[in-house]
Amino acid sequence: MKPVGFLTLISIRRWLTLTTFLLLTFNGTVLAQLPLPDQAETAIPADLNGLHFYLITVDVGNNVWDNFGHTALRLYDENTNTDMVFNWGVFDISGGVVGFSYNFFKGVMNYRLATSLPSREFDVYRAQGRTVWQDRINLTNPQKEKLYRRLMWNLQAENLTYEYHYFFDNCTTRVRDYLDEALGGAISAQYSGVTGKTFRHYIREHYASLSLIGFLLDVLMNSNIDRQVSEWEDMFLPLSLRQRLQAMSSDVGGVEQILPLLSDHQQIMEFSPPTVQQSGYQIASVGLLVPVLVLLVMLKRIPMSYFATHARISLRAAGLSFRLLGVVGVVTALFSGVLGLLMLSSWFASDHIDTHHNFNLLLFWPTDLLGVVIALRWLLFCRPWPMSHNSAPFINNYLLAHVVGMLAYGAAAFFELTDQVIVDLAVNVVPGLLLFTLLIWLVGFEPARSKNMFL
Repeated sequence: MKPVGFLTLISIRRWLTLTTFLLLTFNGTVLAQLPLPDQAETAIPADLNGLHFYLITVDVGNNVWDNFGHTALRLYDENTNTDMVFNWGVFDISGGVVGFSYNFFKGVMNYRLATSLPSREFDVYRAQGRTVWQDRINLTNPQKEKLYRRLMWNLQAENLTYEYHYFFDNCTTRVRDYLDEALGGAISAQYSGVTGKTFRHYIREHYASLSLIGFLLDVLMNSNIDRQVSEWEDMFLPLSLRQRLQAMSSDVGGVEQILPLLSDHQQIMEFSPPTVQQSGYQIASVGLLVPVLVLLVMLKRIPMSYFATHARISLRAAGLSFRLLGVVGVVTALFSGVLGLLMLSSWFASDHIDTHHNFNLLLFWPTDLLGVVIALRWLLFCRPWPMSHNSAPFINNYLLAHVVGMLAYGAAAFFELTDQVIVDLAVNVVPGLLLFTLLIWLVGFEPARSKNMFL
């Protein structure tokens, strides 16, 4: 199985996609530390002029695993009439989906290099409906030899597998690093500045066609992805790598004839890009605010008893209103509880540091999963959850703590008290979540009966 691209793992199950896929890592491999076999260990083609290298760039697709594109290298050897594509986007799930997902959650992501015929590789992209470009890489013979030796080293059994990291060691950075090595560090020397963009910017931009995934990623990732991306790091994106390499010159022509590093541009196939969806923040905001506002309209006052000195708030048309309250409650509790559980548990059990110390834990708590039981009662019995004298203090304090947390979150966003980008959540999600919490505090729970029989 050979899914390709920046987020290639997650097409197997939609729910697994929305949970395990959301974790990112910021570790990388220093290529300079990798051993390079000497010429005696590697059979170098007799005629290096017969070696031709091509950059294969694959555009983004319509699926969750290909929204960042893909990069591969093509090597054609006239000496042996062999033509193959080197693909670093291969992984193995033979151990089962559950085991794979658990290892992925822990940060164990082993990818490997595989080779295939160009026709077979292109058939995969054609079936996925993804545009593919091919560019000749103009290298001198010494540069070709160094790149060839690196590829042959990578094909050795003990070197096939590598630890995949989305931003710093993926199918595209492997090509970038190998080319930089062959060119004597020319790529890293030319692109040593900063882009002014963040990793969060790239994730939002590339998941505009899958807005729900982009929204969930935004919630689950912390301030690590809010720093500026360097020009070198920016080339984890296939299209960015191709664009930057196109701006470089080759050493082939020397000073007399300056040639571009990439030439003979070909568009192997062309498809329409994915359609941009409505913002996930807008969907979350409207999806929460509209039913909450409807329920607020349905509020009514009812007396506690004939002898009571105060009135209690409830809902009109209890059969309909409490069912709506229950549906919103189940969705909200699942959303908050699952995301909170992922962020908190990954802090202790996973190497994915991009979900640790997440400021969004102030909003989304793992314990909110308990609210599913309460919401189901609203949905099935169409009446408030009865509190006892023992449970009332816990429930009231829990809801109060949530309200205080939301207010603190909004203040942190407004006064920029955290390095993590949370403004969009504070503007689009917190108001509806705060109103819903106050609403269920008002009508979702029936006060404990007074010990005084007349009250």
